[in-house]
Amino acid sequence: MRTVILIPARYASTRYPGKPLAELRQRDGSRKTLIQMSWEAASRIAGAASVHVATDDDRIAAAARAFGADVVMTPESCANGTERCAAALERLSGPAPDLVVNFQGDAPLTPPWFVEDLIAAMGAEDTARMATPVLRCDRLHYEALLEDRRQGRVGGTTAVFDATGRALYFSKEVLPHIDAGALPEPIPVFHHVGVYAYRPDALRDYARRSACALERLEGLEQLRFLDAGIPVRCVEVSARGRVFWELNNPTDVPRIEAALEAL
Repeated sequence: MRTVILIPARYASTRYPGKPLAELRQRDGSRKTLIQMSWEAASRIAGAASVHVATDDDRIAAAARAFGADVVMTPESCANGTERCAAALERLSGPAPDLVVNFQGDAPLTPPWFVEDLIAAMGAEDTARMATPVLRCDRLHYEALLEDRRQGRVGGTTAVFDATGRALYFSKEVLPHIDAGALPEPIPVFHHVGVYAYRPDALRDYARRSACALERLEGLEQLRFLDAGIPVRCVEVSARGRVFWELNNPTDVPRIEAALEAL
């Protein structure tokens, strides 16, 4: 499959304005913007024909071009990353891709094998129209999700799926709810890794549809697929001892910088 990776990036984030240009401390003490770190992480993924930053903001575009990224300018009207990827798809030059990967611009800790496993799953299942990775929580990861909710922060997303890996629901709440008492092992909570692989026709189909009620309530773009009856394939991935966390809020910066220090 010819796979292209798109990194949607917007400046006007509700919870963290200017997030793609936020700088994080590296192991050597230097600092890099979030968009550069995300582009470098995406560039380490094996099997991709190209990597592009998709944005509507001239500041992000200039910063991305300065570190060598290819930039695709998209309309300001894009409501989310999937809509931005759909717009970027129509503006790409060269051969048409068989698969489009939406690599979130706020997750520089995403290891390459998360996306490689996702691409492999799509290659093995011809009928799958789109897929996304999920990571089983260990105790520390689970507690971090709960702490965000206790503090009133909109943090990581959880995924619930059936025995075949077909998504049932995604939520900013920690699902499934676990009653107080002994925590089951393994913990039956999966952190949704905000990466998506789409067939081009599924991406175009998405862009033609309006946001559904659940998407608007949860602020989760992938719920538009479920509302339309389009199956979302959940692909379980392994952290292999690595810490995974997205930069959802300014309070996440120390956690991500600590993880970078430990790499």
